[in-house]
Amino acid sequence: MPEHRFYDEEPGVFPYSPDIDPEPSVEPEYPQHPGEDNPKNPRRVQGKPKGGVDSIKEFGATPLPEVKSNIHCITIVGQIEGHLVLPPQNKTTKYEHIIPQLVAIEQASEIEGLLLILNTVGGDVEAGLAIAEMITSLSKPTVSIVLGGGHSIGVPIAVATDYSYIADTASMTIHPIRLNGLVIGVPQTYEYLDKMQDRVVNFVTNHARIGSAEFRELMFRTGELARDIGTVLIGKDAVEKGLIDEVGGVSQAVTRLKSMIDEKKGKGVPLQ
Repeated sequence: MPEHRFYDEEPGVFPYSPDIDPEPSVEPEYPQHPGEDNPKNPRRVQGKPKGGVDSIKEFGATPLPEVKSNIHCITIVGQIEGHLVLPPQNKTTKYEHIIPQLVAIEQASEIEGLLLILNTVGGDVEAGLAIAEMITSLSKPTVSIVLGGGHSIGVPIAVATDYSYIADTASMTIHPIRLNGLVIGVPQTYEYLDKMQDRVVNFVTNHARIGSAEFRELMFRTGELARDIGTVLIGKDAVEKGLIDEVGGVSQAVTRLKSMIDEKKGKGVPLQ
């Protein structure tokens, strides 16, 4: 039996076969059109990469050039979040984001140093101490710089690095630990608070040039804060008290970190 083929009639093209849309990942083939030597430039099926103008329009930001560096930068900003999620309008630093980064820094051979930038109001005590303990246990050189403020539990994080800087106008607030929520009025509650406070005091005095008695005196000082107990140290005051090593900015911090990396390389100590 003879084979019957059916064609749609279209003037000038025979036989006519309907166009089928190509799959998204397949580059379509464009036939040459009559009277044209070269086919039209094919258009990309997949989305085109966003340029600088598109990034500014959509995200309000200018794309930065990609620069490879052996220094990793971590920022501690806003409020350090604990085991409870803070309201969405709060700027927070989450320990579940910071701790994996610190582990990756320790394992990555291309990263040779850590620059820690702080502008925080403090936050959860145990989360802050966990971050501070992770930083001080790194085998690679670390430098911190306090910009704006490094208050409350931000103090142990600032002194956890090998060397610390503070901007001339930055401040650090030292005050006693306080509790939020339900408090049971029994002696054990205050004993627990005292133990928590000892953890903070011991960490700071072990990693800074300030003694325990002087740090506690700053913590329990009255008459300086209007509605709280404690002390505010600004710029060089933190250096004079032995809490921070030096007054400086980003340039000094990066220069110091690079010299520490070179010194470690010169001693033949592997950077993991």
